[in-house]
Amino acid sequence: MAAPKSATPTLNARNAAGSDVAPAARVGLLAVRRRRRRYPHALAAYLFLAPFLVLFVMFLVGPLFYALNLSVWRETLVGGRSFAGLANYADVFADESFWRGIRNMLLFGVFQVPIMLGLALIFALVLDAGTTYAKSLFRIGFFLPYAVPSVIAALIWGYLYGPSFGPFTQAANALGWAPPMFLSRTLMLPSLANIVTWEFTGYNMIILYSALQAVPKDVIEAAAIDGARPIRVARSIRVPLIAPTIVLTAIFSVIGTLQLFNEPQLMLAIAPDVIGNDYTPNIYAYTTGFVNQQYNYAAAISFVLGAFVVIISYAVLFFSNRRQTPAAA
Repeated sequence: MAAPKSATPTLNARNAAGSDVAPAARVGLLAVRRRRRRYPHALAAYLFLAPFLVLFVMFLVGPLFYALNLSVWRETLVGGRSFAGLANYADVFADESFWRGIRNMLLFGVFQVPIMLGLALIFALVLDAGTTYAKSLFRIGFFLPYAVPSVIAALIWGYLYGPSFGPFTQAANALGWAPPMFLSRTLMLPSLANIVTWEFTGYNMIILYSALQAVPKDVIEAAAIDGARPIRVARSIRVPLIAPTIVLTAIFSVIGTLQLFNEPQLMLAIAPDVIGNDYTPNIYAYTTGFVNQQYNYAAAISFVLGAFVVIISYAVLFFSNRRQTPAAA
């Protein structure tokens, strides 16, 4: 009778041990099954991303590496192709034509970007106001110029600016006034700025208007109850709350300014004495590569311009964050 009594605790201990091990085994088995279930989902995600990744590598990463390889070589009639290292980049930094184009674009951006973003912000605030009628009509009207391709827009404004056939010239002649010289050396940059502003104000307005839609309505209602006027609400509440979006549009505008090409390239046929082959950095790179067939030097110009765009964009972001930090604190 003693043996069965001594065997019972041993059997119970084994069952207890087994009951402790079984839950851990089940947890591990469930984890393995969950991992197996995740693999098809992850594979499906990569399959959906595959077309974009292939096109991204083919049309962006691949050409960048190809251009970088071109920029470190030099083609000469006597020696043929030779490794140049950073010599092409040194020539770019010493090239007055390149810096002349950079100077033109900086002057262009100094007054064009603030005017364009200011108009876009005003239009967005007007559309976001509760007393505005026919919002959809005005929104489409402001955005419609952006739907016009830049080449077509430049052709339209080139006709309007025409010193001998444009409607402004015809109206001035009918009134006995001197025709406005929009394509003169003095007014060329403002004329180009007007085209770009007409094109992209609606695009920036849509971005700012979307940001204004996310502003909490209760904050605006509280300010109105406290007696704040609409202009005060816009200046103290709406605009500060969408400051990051304004900075984003400013960065996009700066990048677009330094890459300006279509508008001055088309105006080159109308005013060749004013717009030269080095009027903008992009026109200079295009002329160097596809007209003068100096592909290696053109690639170096493009990379220096890209580095300059990155530096200017970072500077805009840095100073904007510094101005916002005290207000946020």
